[in-house]
Amino acid sequence: MNFTLKIWRQRSHSEPGQMVRYDVDGVTPGMSFLEMMDLLNEQLTVGGEEPVAFDSDCREGICGMCSMVINGQAHGPARATTTCQLYMRQFEDGEEISVEPWRAAAFPLLRDLVVDRSAFDRIMQAGGYISVHSGPKPEPNSIPIENALAEEALDAACCIGCGACVAACPNGAAMLYTAAKVSHLGILPQGQPERYTRVTRMVAQMEHEGFGSCRNYAECEAACPKEISIKFIGRMNRDYLTATLRRPIKRDGPMDSQ
Repeated sequence: MNFTLKIWRQRSHSEPGQMVRYDVDGVTPGMSFLEMMDLLNEQLTVGGEEPVAFDSDCREGICGMCSMVINGQAHGPARATTTCQLYMRQFEDGEEISVEPWRAAAFPLLRDLVVDRSAFDRIMQAGGYISVHSGPKPEPNSIPIENALAEEALDAACCIGCGACVAACPNGAAMLYTAAKVSHLGILPQGQPERYTRVTRMVAQMEHEGFGSCRNYAECEAACPKEISIKFIGRMNRDYLTATLRRPIKRDGPMDSQ
């Protein structure tokens, strides 16, 4: 199989970028999209050109590093799929494919297809933890949890933090990511001590990072490789409203939420 790739090339955040056209041949239908990019980079290196910079790690749909907008869609045209799980048999032989980085103000571009997603880390640091004792493993039945409750928490915990929700949102919002991280802890009894300080701190940090506001377009849910539901955004909003009614928020800084 042969493809024509139009790839965004940009040496740094401070320099202008542009779409560059490449022809790649020798692609097999069983190759993943990242393996195809590896093949392109081999061809570029042999030809004395600079290879395309892109993120990858596990290549098993677990880490969320493979952040690419392919033909205008985060992670490509396949639903519930990361870029590393997207296979070239899902494209037509000879097809022209555009490849761009996540585009969001809170994800500054570093080089080519690589963006800085450390804003997600800072949101987690703001409140994504519990104070429950984490020493020796407790007896499994010491805190009974209903199966439906556990399943709901696991649905939220499936978030891999890839940022596809932000890339797909017209406003560059991070509500689905933040809601998933708030909810998977707040649903369970172990997460109750920080339930309301958690939501106020994490939402404040999200706003401080410069993410856009949510308008319920639901592109985030459609682009999420783990199919996390926007119902968690509603749950986070309810907790946030409850927290503000219980104790008004001070607007002095991202962490001053009590």
